[in-house]
Amino acid sequence: MDLRNEEDFLEYVETAVQSNKLKLPTLPQVALNVQQMVSSNRATDAEIAKLISTDPGLSVRLLQVANSPLFRAQAKIDSLQTAITRMGHNKVRTLVNSLVMKQLFKPSSPALDQQFQSVWRHSVHVASVSRALASRCRHLDPDQAMLAGLIHQIGKLPILTLAEKLPELGKDGATLSQHLERLHPAIGKLIMKSWNLPESLCRATWEYLDFQRDPAPEADYVDVVQVAYLETLVSDNPSAKPDLGLVPAFAKLGLDAEIEILEIEAVSEVSDEAERLLM
Repeated sequence: MDLRNEEDFLEYVETAVQSNKLKLPTLPQVALNVQQMVSSNRATDAEIAKLISTDPGLSVRLLQVANSPLFRAQAKIDSLQTAITRMGHNKVRTLVNSLVMKQLFKPSSPALDQQFQSVWRHSVHVASVSRALASRCRHLDPDQAMLAGLIHQIGKLPILTLAEKLPELGKDGATLSQHLERLHPAIGKLIMKSWNLPESLCRATWEYLDFQRDPAPEADYVDVVQVAYLETLVSDNPSAKPDLGLVPAFAKLGLDAEIEILEIEAVSEVSDEAERLLM
């Protein structure tokens, strides 16, 4: 098996997962517990607060979010239970998933730390812009859009993990870069099968690079992530700029493809605040 070949590499990943030789990223246990508790529809605000409080770092960050300009709290919220009451169970579940995501972007060895952090910073930026764009659409939830942005390149993590374990891959920078860019959507789809997130969010992991996708007249979370990603692509590498006027997602979101997304004041402000909270 030649791991430089894309088909062979994907087959290797699938076989390694099936034989438990490679573990795909999973949400941290506290997020899974919150997800299960909220899904039961029987949990009280106090019970959810007690569960989240078992993770002090998460508790602090959730309170920071609740008191941030993103939620425009009229009075300071100083307890988890109050934050949960104000925001609602479903929003808290989504925010918890987003706030613990950073834990997944840590390598088991320092060799590829820079690449893990690069993917994380990119994901945070796309997530922040996605939240800002979704806040302009009444039918979309900004926090779900933010989570969709955070997971859109989750498929890169197993590739980097294998690069740590397989010297022939880790030392071949050109092949590693090619696999990261071309194969992460397919591997992201594998990961999403076990995450129990809404499919409308999961699709962002494997559809955001299809710039001609147009499944419905109304914008969805993939459209939001796609536009946010293209904003990043244009900023980082102007020569790679596609013809944005031919990307249906821009029109669906009511955006002029000729205008820089972050030049829109409301988008820039919300994006900056969301990025600060996630980093």
